Amino acid sequence: MTQQLNNQLFAFTKQFTDSAFKAQSLALKGLETIAGLQLKALEEQSKVSAEFVAEALETRDASGLRSLWEKGTSLNRDNAERSVAISQEILAITQKTAESLNALVQEQRQAANDAVTAPVAAAKKAAAK
Repeated sequence: MTQQLNNQLFAFTKQFTDSAFKAQSLALKGLETIAGLQLKALEEQSKVSAEFVAEALETRDASGLRSLWEKGTSLNRDNAERSVAISQEILAITQKTAESLNALVQEQRQAANDAVTAPVAAAKKAAAK
């Protein structure tokens, strides 16, 4: 009886650690993708902002300031649109990761149910004979 209990406990522990490893790898993959998107967005925003500052330093007259004002407004609108697009991508990645983790939990729950019900069914079958 003790050996059977130990075998079940070891099997459950192995299954749990495998699932935990899968969950961790899914979460880290999602975080890596999100970090990559944010880094790419930061690089793009830094490049555009540096170009704007360089152009601002070269401005010498009122018409240049007027065009600089228009470019600054356009730059702000583009940055806002880019931020919204990145946020939507991050939300999609987060949702996909959550769905994958939920599927993993469902697999774990089903495997645990099967592991518990199989010995009970075998015991009932043996008792019926």
